Amino acid sequence: MKITRRSALLSTAAAAALPASARAQKAADTLRIQFVDAVPNVDMYFNSQRTGLILAHHAWDMLVHRDPETFESKPLLATEWRFAEDNSLDLKIREGVKFHDGSPLTAEDVAYTLNMVIDPASKVAVPSNYAWMAKVEKTGDYSVSIKMKKPTPAALEYLTMVCPIHPKAYREKVGPEGFAKAPIGAGPYKIVKNDQGKEVVFEKFADYWKGSPKTATIKNLHVRFVPDLATEVTELLAQRADWIWNINPDQRENINKVPYLQAVRQESMRVGYLSIDAAGRSGAGNPLTKLKVRQAIWHAVNRQEFADKLVGGGSRVPPAPCFPSQFGCDANAAVKYEYDPKKAKELLAEAGYPNGFDVEFVTYVQPTSWPAAVQNYLAAVGIRAKINQLQVAPAIQKAEKGEAPLYMGSWGSYSINDVSAILPVMFGEGAFNNYSKDPELEKLIAEGGNTSDKAVRAKAYSAAIKIATEQAYWLPINTYVNTYAFSKALEFKTFADELPRFYLAKWK
Repeated sequence: MKITRRSALLSTAAAAALPASARAQKAADTLRIQFVDAVPNVDMYFNSQRTGLILAHHAWDMLVHRDPETFESKPLLATEWRFAEDNSLDLKIREGVKFHDGSPLTAEDVAYTLNMVIDPASKVAVPSNYAWMAKVEKTGDYSVSIKMKKPTPAALEYLTMVCPIHPKAYREKVGPEGFAKAPIGAGPYKIVKNDQGKEVVFEKFADYWKGSPKTATIKNLHVRFVPDLATEVTELLAQRADWIWNINPDQRENINKVPYLQAVRQESMRVGYLSIDAAGRSGAGNPLTKLKVRQAIWHAVNRQEFADKLVGGGSRVPPAPCFPSQFGCDANAAVKYEYDPKKAKELLAEAGYPNGFDVEFVTYVQPTSWPAAVQNYLAAVGIRAKINQLQVAPAIQKAEKGEAPLYMGSWGSYSINDVSAILPVMFGEGAFNNYSKDPELEKLIAEGGNTSDKAVRAKAYSAAIKIATEQAYWLPINTYVNTYAFSKALEFKTFADELPRFYLAKWK
């Protein structure tokens, strides 16, 4: 019924196109953007959401820039860098850069920001993103030295994707909570309104530094958070929004029939997964602590059908718990599990559950047909999973507290092409998302992250992948293929790193 209603809406909209609305938006020079996952804290250090990362790359600059076409690292706030023999990464900071309050950005701000996020007391959302840094020293007014705990081959990728620079004086004055309410960065857009969890309004920063690859064209970005995908689509059709994404792939064809809209697809580095509470974090007597139960779940889910029919667009089933292109993501080391519901039932019986069992299934994933499909696969072998569908932030918080026996989510690795951006998050010692608590696995992941020797890293990560799949801890289901829908009046390009760059967008 949902698809039928939406199709009807699309047909009605196609018959009543309102090109005047698109012209009005172009004249107002305001791009209206909508997301379903409300960001509780716009400071990306304190949220782990993809939407938070997207917002950050518009209001803040990072030290290094990634060319979205080639993935080559290029200068941004850092004009040059050098890996020194004493396990340091030395960077020269660009002069003449201003924060949105007009204050100059210096090495003091860089050292302050990075030292703040590596301090455990700060309680950043994803500590593993910064665990490679021991301390950051200011070596001049416009130079810093990052002292690394260990050689970190992916250091530039982390500085590119997850290290926005904050103004020291302002943040110290207003504190973390004040900064979250009224943030200041040095990016191409400044935030002029921040109604947390509801909307964020950006305005092109007039004093943004000249020559940046992130120089914006459109004057205003108006970001709104809506409760669900259906609302997103309705708003787009009614021309109250100009850009949305991650809609149901089935809607792409119909949206492309609407005269004033277009929909395109692009695979990303995001992996959809099912986390299984092997460690029993969610309570005693948990059936999921038994290996044969977890193996039954792996055999029960038809991942290929899920990727082909539900996701589509070239979605793949990752053999290992990582994205295939990431360094260290060794598919050959992964133990393979074929779709075999009969085998799943046999394993459940052998584990002492011939009649299956009941279990809570926490998720934020949309469209809701995706977790429903996994629920149906499990039900077919006797596992009665009761879906607890939450908004993104509450679901993440529940999972991180250890309260999710089964948890369906996705992880985009912050678009870092190295398994150090996913394996420590899901299996590392002390990680919030670690539902395996396997000491040997934790040791191997730490070993892979403690050296720059590619051969040693690859060996450790391969061994870790073997254990993680052998023990059926964390089921990788599919790669994500994002579906973008936006106004035909907008010139917008998608990229493989799942980072929409609105500063590159233009009105036609």
